[in-house]
Amino acid sequence: MGDPIEVELRGYELTLRLDDAKTVEIENVHVRSEEEIESEHHNASDRMAAIPHPGRGEETAAYLGQVHPPEYPMTIALAGNQNSGKTTLFNKLTGSNQHVGNFPGVTVEQKMGEIKGFPNVNLVDLPGIYSLSPYSNEEIVTRDFIINNKPDAIINIVDATNIERNLYLTLQLIELDIPMVLALNMMDEMRANGNTVNVNQLEADLGIPVIPISAAKSEGISELTAHLLRVAQAKQKPGIQDFCTGPMHRCIHSIAHMIEDHSTLVGIPPRFAATKLVEGDKPMLDRLKLSENEQETIEHAVTEMETELKTDREAALADMRYNFIGGICSECVVKKGESREHARSVKIDRILTDKFLAIPIFLCIMGLIFYLTFGPVGQGLSDLLGEGIDWLAGICDRGLTAYGINPVVHSLIIDGVFVGVGSVLSFLPIIV
Repeated sequence: MGDPIEVELRGYELTLRLDDAKTVEIENVHVRSEEEIESEHHNASDRMAAIPHPGRGEETAAYLGQVHPPEYPMTIALAGNQNSGKTTLFNKLTGSNQHVGNFPGVTVEQKMGEIKGFPNVNLVDLPGIYSLSPYSNEEIVTRDFIINNKPDAIINIVDATNIERNLYLTLQLIELDIPMVLALNMMDEMRANGNTVNVNQLEADLGIPVIPISAAKSEGISELTAHLLRVAQAKQKPGIQDFCTGPMHRCIHSIAHMIEDHSTLVGIPPRFAATKLVEGDKPMLDRLKLSENEQETIEHAVTEMETELKTDREAALADMRYNFIGGICSECVVKKGESREHARSVKIDRILTDKFLAIPIFLCIMGLIFYLTFGPVGQGLSDLLGEGIDWLAGICDRGLTAYGINPVVHSLIIDGVFVGVGSVLSFLPIIV
């Protein structure tokens, strides 16, 4: 009915009341003309022109032959956004060789399992998160596990249908400087919608192996496993970690040089630690044990960057990452239209939230539910369940009488359990 309104921003669907929307200021708005949209579709084939495969994860001698199981136990971390297919991929990789527990000190669930065919390679399913900033237990658990346990490699699963939002976490994982493979999931849905991703270009831009998969259909799983083991055994770290430019570049790199000794001492990559300090990450500041002078120097560098960019530190970092991601998506991702599921959802919403039809449709649906609950369906199932309980009670009554059981026990079972509890159970279909 026009209030609230729904807007899409970098893959997120936001719902705002009109009163709240009035307080939001938007700058540098560019509305694409029909000519620009048409030109974009015509140039899609040019953006998908074949480029040499970067071959990340294929430089080792192991690539020339069969991948052999590692000679020592390995730990692999599986990280990604929520609803990216992470659990499905975990089940495909481990099968039934898995167990569930909790991460130390928290109630966040921890799932571990052995990768099929490689009994000494353990896969840890980390909680679904969107960032490595310590704002939730899940984010803290994921970051602490990677920093403290130092897994041999990371599988970063990314939803190909919503790649812009998913790559935000990818950039932060790359900064951890740990061997990494990107599993580009749901490629089957991309193809079904007529869209595609230039995997070679994406691999070149990110500096890590990119494997297109469909976890639900078991497509690309063996190739993902092979690349994962090659990268882990060769200890091949990401080839690109610098995504910043301008004032943010100067700020991050000056801080990274300043804290390099501290971060190396606690086993944290200087680039990752510097980025967290720019965010104002208190746990990272405590872990590095910086002197008061060093903290003041860092704060001065951040303040100078904020002044130059005319924005706060967190917004500046988000802009830096999304600008880089936007460039990647414009170069690698070709979307010829919205997904069929989204188009169908929009059509249904247009009817169900119509200014004139919404309330009548709501009343009709509630009336239908009321009718089915207390009419033929609910009442019929209730009567059927009641007859079943009476039939079972009759059999038990005859059996207990034939057995000659104590009358008190007989009454307790028949009058108490079957009549008392049974009368309540007969209402179960209506309640459900």
